[in-house]
Amino acid sequence: MQVVMRGINKSFSGNAVLKNCGFSLDDGEIHALMGENGAGKSTLMKILTGVYTKDSGNILVDGKEVSYKNPQEAEKDGIVFIHQELNVLYDLTVEENMFIGKEIHNKFGICDTKAMRKEVNRILDILGIKIDPACVMEDLSVGQQQMIEIAKALMLDAKVLIMDEPTAALTESETNILFDVIRSLKQKGVSIIYISHRMEEIFELCDRVTILRDGEYIGTKNVGQTDISELVKMMIGREIGERYPERNVKLGEVLFEVKNLCHDKVFKNISFTVRAGEVLGVAGLMGAGRTEIMQSIFGNMPGMSGQIFLDGKEIHIKSPLDAIKNGLGFITEDRKIEGLMLEDSIRKNISLVNLKKISRNGVINTGDEISLSNKGIKDVNIKCLGPDDLCKSLSGGNQQKVVFAKWIFSNPRVLILDEPTRGVDVGAKKEIYNLINEMVEKGVAVIMVSSELPEVLGMSDRIMVIHEGEIGGFIDKKDANQEKIMILATGGTLNG
Repeated sequence: MQVVMRGINKSFSGNAVLKNCGFSLDDGEIHALMGENGAGKSTLMKILTGVYTKDSGNILVDGKEVSYKNPQEAEKDGIVFIHQELNVLYDLTVEENMFIGKEIHNKFGICDTKAMRKEVNRILDILGIKIDPACVMEDLSVGQQQMIEIAKALMLDAKVLIMDEPTAALTESETNILFDVIRSLKQKGVSIIYISHRMEEIFELCDRVTILRDGEYIGTKNVGQTDISELVKMMIGREIGERYPERNVKLGEVLFEVKNLCHDKVFKNISFTVRAGEVLGVAGLMGAGRTEIMQSIFGNMPGMSGQIFLDGKEIHIKSPLDAIKNGLGFITEDRKIEGLMLEDSIRKNISLVNLKKISRNGVINTGDEISLSNKGIKDVNIKCLGPDDLCKSLSGGNQQKVVFAKWIFSNPRVLILDEPTRGVDVGAKKEIYNLINEMVEKGVAVIMVSSELPEVLGMSDRIMVIHEGEIGGFIDKKDANQEKIMILATGGTLNG
């Protein structure tokens, strides 16, 4: 299926989001759509699929002008949008999620559970997913939930699949399975619009790439005739330099230590140290227990045993409040659910863990609160109209900067980062890396969990690899590479 979008304009409350924007898709091609957060990628695709109505412009599908009123109309024409935000009903089963609104009925009008189970198993087999259709969605990992969303789209016999950051929550093995499926769909004539911030994926998978910037079409390149530097310059309008900024920090003494941390059936015998000014990277396959270890350290998972030390003195953490009082900060994996109050302002979010700085006798000083939030906006370069902007109105990268501002002002001694750049564009990533470097230059001990191996290698002084709830090993920066990390992450050992 061919899609052509020309001269698309869209404004929200007088703010122009798309300006004379365009995009074209050929039969059976994988076409990347790239740009910084807020560039207009998702908005353009929502206009294509009828989520939003365009202000002006033309959309042609196989040469015929269309203007879908809703996503269901687009789906009937074979255009399916798999959104970055999972559309999951957590208390229903995999099977129920996949068939909701599309149930198969027998001649008596009763749901044909046998036929639906057969179809679910067929789709899951195509994707190579080993999940029981009777499993409840809330019991699955985020990566498994993402794969179910992709499976739902395949049930619709799509001719065009729009994938918005489809691998953000997937393991490397799940990503490889997804790529095999995408290539198979391409061979069958399905066209793929692939939205991603991960440059490596674009060059591995895609045929062409279109760049948007500030709601405008910048250009389209054949992937084989461009490189990362050119694409980055098109995206941000300038050279970005090294992807991972150099850091020349002299490491201090051991600041933070954990000994023999255990949690029933989740992880065991976790012991490690972090020095002042050090970034300890934490790698491992999804489900290995990385996030659970960090949540337990921060007091979010009762039932942990073991010891935690700060400056050589044992501390006791039974709740996140205990962790904050002891100088720990935690930027969580899911900013939208755990990291931010999306319906509240930037000001309220930054204030959340800094109430002592802006209150007297339990009463918040509004002037101090505004001053603090304005400083946060300036220091971490949050793109917004002001401190009273709602967080839900910000791009993903700017939402993540709000989370950083909140914790930076709490002056943590130890800062835990769980997937700190997930769903963040290349320009905002560089700014977040600079913020991390500023923290370690102040002597903060940083623990950084990341599924992006280039990020782990580029930002860490040491790397701790987790395998099935246990420490697979440690690798110093000078000796580290992706192969060694994966050997440890899959249960192997390193020679020498």
